[in-house]
Amino acid sequence: MLETKIKNTVRDVQDFPKPGILFKDITPIFHNQALCNDIVNEFAARFADQNINAIVGVESRGFLFGFALANKLNIPFILVRKAGKLPFKTISYEYDLEYGSAKIEMQVDEIQKGWNVLIHDDLLATGGTAEAAAKLVKMQEGNVAGFAFVVELDFLQGKERLKRYSDNIVSLIKY
Repeated sequence: MLETKIKNTVRDVQDFPKPGILFKDITPIFHNQALCNDIVNEFAARFADQNINAIVGVESRGFLFGFALANKLNIPFILVRKAGKLPFKTISYEYDLEYGSAKIEMQVDEIQKGWNVLIHDDLLATGGTAEAAAKLVKMQEGNVAGFAFVVELDFLQGKERLKRYSDNIVSLIKY
């Protein structure tokens, strides 16, 4: 079962990025190509018939499976990055994190008006970063078709924060 394989591979890192945080590290997954393929195939199966025009991947771990999924679905992949990292004219959104604040950006010519956009990141915690990405999609007159995460920390209830953008929220594993 995919959920068991992922849970057996994700590594817990105590006190990262600050004391008291138990970080769920997905990087060991990238040593298992069969598992990587299974993850991409699972996301593809869940979203294949949903009329998605593009996938937004949130820096940086959202790029990894997001790009592979976009390729599998034969649709564009759009980068959402930390402020100052994209070379062309951008729009930005500033938001609060569980342990600080951040600002993310997207290039202005990435989303066509009316596009259905899937937002992907590796992990859903409080939902702040995914919500910020959704705001960028809406600023470019796109529709949020859904959210895709490898890991969800459901005790932080980030899914509730995202439901105003879409009820289509997929997490492959939950803690």
